[in-house]
Amino acid sequence: MPINPRNVIDEDDPRVSQIGHPAPAWLVNYADLMTELVIFFVVLYALSAALNKDIQKARQEIEEMMQQQEVSGDVKVDREGLHITFEERGQAGFFESGRADLTPTIVQLLDKVAPTLQGLAAKHEIVVEGHTDDVPIATSRHASNWELSTARATEVVRYLILKKALPPARLAAIGYGEYRPVVSNDSPGNRTRNRRVVFFVKSAPVKSAG
Repeated sequence: MPINPRNVIDEDDPRVSQIGHPAPAWLVNYADLMTELVIFFVVLYALSAALNKDIQKARQEIEEMMQQQEVSGDVKVDREGLHITFEERGQAGFFESGRADLTPTIVQLLDKVAPTLQGLAAKHEIVVEGHTDDVPIATSRHASNWELSTARATEVVRYLILKKALPPARLAAIGYGEYRPVVSNDSPGNRTRNRRVVFFVKSAPVKSAG
């Protein structure tokens, strides 16, 4: 005969068993449905930029231009927006060494990409990112690669505003220095790739004032 400890309720006692009743069969299907709906909306959010017609059109235009002009870099779309990367190639640098002055190489490139950026700036914010290699710099103008990369991005923004009439309220400049390399800075060729300009077009349209 099993021993029932004092003051311990049996498992089949109604006062306990009602808490442990299995869920009704329909609740399992309902829970699965809710999970699938959550996943569905997460996927839609992730693809919001990819489904944006303006972003897709701009991506195609930039890719065709880069192919025709043999421009090094990359164009990609993610949930945050459109990322246009222009990398330096060989001796054709974008800026004077250690300076933020635009060279004819990048001026020509900006002239090519400006029409597409103008169309995007009507509805989207555009952030110009400056990136350098890891070669240390300390001059009277720029104390580090952080200042240099920011100055270079600012010069690109200034050119787009003054020469191409892009709206200042839609543009911003940011510098990352050498801290976001695309490849390791272990060779002259890789350092060239890391010296780049990135245009980040945010997927979310800007809400009009008023």
